[in-house]
Amino acid sequence: MLSVAVVGGLHADARRQAVERLLADVPGAVALHHDLATAAKGTVVRTVRDRTGIVSAGEAPLVNDCACCALREDLVPELERLAADGVTRLAVVELWDSVEPKAMAEVVASSGLRLTGVITAVDPALVLPYLGNGDDLADAGLAAAATDQRTIADTFARQLEYAPVLALADSAEADDEDRALLAQLHPTARRIAIDPAEPGPSPVTLSPLATAALAGFDVESAAAAQHPACALLPAEADECGVTTLVWHRSRPFHPERLYAALEDLACAAARSRGRFWLADRPDTLLHWDAAGGALCVESAGPWMASLPDAAWDLEPPVRRAAAALDWHPEHGDCCQHLVFTSPGLDRDGLELLLESCLLTDTEYAAGRTAWKRLPPAFDTLLEV
Repeated sequence: MLSVAVVGGLHADARRQAVERLLADVPGAVALHHDLATAAKGTVVRTVRDRTGIVSAGEAPLVNDCACCALREDLVPELERLAADGVTRLAVVELWDSVEPKAMAEVVASSGLRLTGVITAVDPALVLPYLGNGDDLADAGLAAAATDQRTIADTFARQLEYAPVLALADSAEADDEDRALLAQLHPTARRIAIDPAEPGPSPVTLSPLATAALAGFDVESAAAAQHPACALLPAEADECGVTTLVWHRSRPFHPERLYAALEDLACAAARSRGRFWLADRPDTLLHWDAAGGALCVESAGPWMASLPDAAWDLEPPVRRAAAALDWHPEHGDCCQHLVFTSPGLDRDGLELLLESCLLTDTEYAAGRTAWKRLPPAFDTLLEV
């Protein structure tokens, strides 16, 4: 039965090294790649190759002027063709630079194909430069559609944090700080060095990267691990000049004071994420997602404490478990849970700034009815 592994990442050289390693290590493996760089000409170029070179090539027309849509429409039929040939053991879907693995993994899994691995290839020396790059993908020629408004930093962060396996390129420029940053950004990931050696495929022993590509992958668990309500956020850490601060409080933010501090908070760390609680929206779980100095704030639905008891059974077990871990006798799961990771993090200054944005004792004692009358500073960000 055909196994499918997705390999992505903005670090193109590292990605290609990982794909070539898999082709060399797994007998009967092929790599399927859609090059979205030709989208401006109205087509997406598809290639299929094995360890000896290109096996076939073709073009797929754009769908609704969207290169990613064309990829989705063309990918599954090609994988089904490979599955039907009875020869291919592993199909490596090599994503184009800015394509995010989550969307493609879910496309593959929903089609009934056997998705066995999701890998993001990384050059450790480039992690901080990419996390700090707030340029739009469009300005860098990396947009996947005319309407693509993502930045290099937020795209790279999602690519990095979704995959359970990181394939690490052999980088002479990488130092201990780079490796500590990578470990703190995604501490649960399995990090596998890409072996530059070129042995032939072995029918008996697979390399660690090949083993990871065939190990199995659960798209529902992966999605839950990224959802703001139950995300597996990093823990406290401090190593080689890189610090991760976990800031957890059970008192809501004052909307105006937090809004005034957003720029300083977004720029305080290379990466910050989590969930937070605004006093004027006490029932709404809000998502915090910052990279490259840019912050995205979105509603992620209600807190569990705001739901009627009958609705709890409709929520996934992982969501109920996450709420139970954060449960407060008065507020339930409503809380601040923000994580900041960066070299040279000003931990004390950041904590003072965050604390200053919380309700004061007097404001807190006024209760929820008074909280809801506070100025709605976040209406513009939340498009209300």
